[in-house]
Amino acid sequence: MAVKKTAFMKWVDRKIVKDASLRRLVEENLAEMRIEQELAALRERRGMTQRELADRMGISQPAIAKLESGRVKNLELRTLFRWATALGRELRLVIVAPTRRSTKGIARRRRIA
Repeated sequence: MAVKKTAFMKWVDRKIVKDASLRRLVEENLAEMRIEQELAALRERRGMTQRELADRMGISQPAIAKLESGRVKNLELRTLFRWATALGRELRLVIVAPTRRSTKGIARRRRIA
């Protein structure tokens, strides 16, 4: 889904070009958002409620809600593994070089659920 750039997003784009530490912070936060969105989408595609997933993982439903909403920082690989396993999936970590597209403008990388 294409996202129309707001004045704020354009301002951030201009700032991150000039400030490497800000760019890194924005990229890290966007990566976290993508993971959170993918976790929620995977659960939904499997037709599972947060409660059902929590029961399979042995944690509480509010813990799932916190994970999906981004209120948990520094998500552990162990948690991702348990999430994938509870959904009948396998966890794979792939590290790739950024594409030219992924380095241009935060609006293109931002996915709105």
